[in-house]
Amino acid sequence: MALDGIVLANITAELSEKLTGARISKIAQPEADELLLTLKSTSKQYRLLLSASASLPLIYLTKTNKPSPMTAPNFCMLLRKHIANGRIVRIWQPGLERIIHFEIEHYNEMGDLCRKDLIIELMGKHSNLIFCDDTGMIIDSIKHVGAMTSSVREVLPGRPYFIAVTQEKSDPLSTTQEEFCDTVFRKPVTLAKAIYTSYTGISPLIAEEICHRAGIESSQSARSFDELSRIHIYHMFERMIQDVKDQNFTPAIIYEDDGRQTPIEFSSLPLTLYEDKSGQTDSLQKECAASDPASCLCRFDSPSEMLEQYYAMKNTVTRIRQKSSDLRRIASTALDRCRKKYELQLKQLKDTGKRDKYRIYGELIHTYGYDVQPGAKSFEALNYYTNEMITVPLDATLTPQENAQRYFDKYNKLKRTYDALSELVRDTQAEIEHLESICAFLDMALLEEDLVQVREELTDAGYIRRRNTGKKVKVTSRPYHYISSDGYDIYVGKNNYQNEELTFRLASGGDWWFHAKGAPGSHVIVRAGGGMPPDTTFEDAARLAAFYSKNRGASKVEVDYVEKKHVKKPNGAKPGFVVYYTNYSMMIDSDISQIRPASD
Repeated sequence: MALDGIVLANITAELSEKLTGARISKIAQPEADELLLTLKSTSKQYRLLLSASASLPLIYLTKTNKPSPMTAPNFCMLLRKHIANGRIVRIWQPGLERIIHFEIEHYNEMGDLCRKDLIIELMGKHSNLIFCDDTGMIIDSIKHVGAMTSSVREVLPGRPYFIAVTQEKSDPLSTTQEEFCDTVFRKPVTLAKAIYTSYTGISPLIAEEICHRAGIESSQSARSFDELSRIHIYHMFERMIQDVKDQNFTPAIIYEDDGRQTPIEFSSLPLTLYEDKSGQTDSLQKECAASDPASCLCRFDSPSEMLEQYYAMKNTVTRIRQKSSDLRRIASTALDRCRKKYELQLKQLKDTGKRDKYRIYGELIHTYGYDVQPGAKSFEALNYYTNEMITVPLDATLTPQENAQRYFDKYNKLKRTYDALSELVRDTQAEIEHLESICAFLDMALLEEDLVQVREELTDAGYIRRRNTGKKVKVTSRPYHYISSDGYDIYVGKNNYQNEELTFRLASGGDWWFHAKGAPGSHVIVRAGGGMPPDTTFEDAARLAAFYSKNRGASKVEVDYVEKKHVKKPNGAKPGFVVYYTNYSMMIDSDISQIRPASD
């Protein structure tokens, strides 16, 4: 989601508390649309990132420094000239607009005390950083917006600064019950949309939260509510706005518990629509303990930590998706081709089902053919396999012996086809299972190093041409290592090569082996140490096998488990492919939030 006015109110409160009175010791412009200010207060140094990127506008405190270009851009040089060593005297937000003002006090060339206003507008593609004097006149901006670009407002040196009004929205901080009911419940749209289109700073997520707190479906028409319901909805809205006024913020990120902990939402107010179905944590350092494996919620001490973590993780997931896109394309193309080939082979295999009929025809002609009259086109005979009378078609131009031989030739041809196709079908099916497992492991990859062995596997299988660079592929990825609630070591493979290594190199005969039944996924090994682990350890390992499989997210997943000594690898089988017979099974969920990763 984008930054809304409530998150910016939280950021403004944090910056006002920490940076008011701080001096600007360094101004850098690492990107064309980004500033990094180093500020020193009486007790601490801070770095403030301000980004007017069209795709990702941001503002937060960070500990990370960024390299600057050798030659500072003009906007950066202008700020250094005017406000270097200036002191921040006020940080404020107009209403719940996505705008933050930094009033800065500094001395000019004549030694006179002056004030300047650095404004960041976080409005998607219209985001900007604008530098104004104390009269509200624009000195310069990081992006120039002329009349040819915008008919609403020019952002150019010498122009007066004002907030462009492009939508008729009210200020939620000053609205009344009468205004709320008159504004929201007139609109012929859903209730959630009526709320967020009526007030500045209210995002669709917050509108959904208001509806959830009121116990009302957000998809209902705004015009369908009676007077009591309208008052009830307003009271939920009022309580939320009062939290903003009182600065009762609780920054939090909502994660999709998909193994990669993908962040899906963030907010500075409590999100009961997620809290009702997921666990919470009080610190970034703790695990997200979700009762529902679909999502979990993690709280932060400051909005800057929340935003930095959210976008860092979002960028990581996006980068892994981009890095693995070529591997996904190769694997999915090969998989589609194999599935089409498999369907054609099954159809051809079905056509060979007539072979036994031809063999029986030939045998019956040999048995009863002496009674067949010359020129006959068919004859009836007793099928001694079924004890039924059947009609055997004949070629009238051939003798009975020649007719029998013709049927035996057809039978032998179809039998040879059946034998050859049966082997091809088995090979194609194994190839499909292999490619499905590769696709599953690509979905599980969390780091770039996890993709190295998957690429190597595709190369060894012939789907990628090997480059003769003379360099050995460096593998740094290692299997996941967890500790069960009873203290047993549990290892989980990240790909087929790691599955094979865990099962046939790391594991001993008395260890326990787990795998999701009938689905591509990881081999899970419990190091038993010569003893019998307790039931809770078996459940932990089964949950890991369910989670690291294609069936992740299902309410119940069937998991097979067996002592490792009963797991065998057929000759010539694909990497990670095994067989076992004397196994046990259990139905388990795929929630691994309570299983502790090992510190290594």
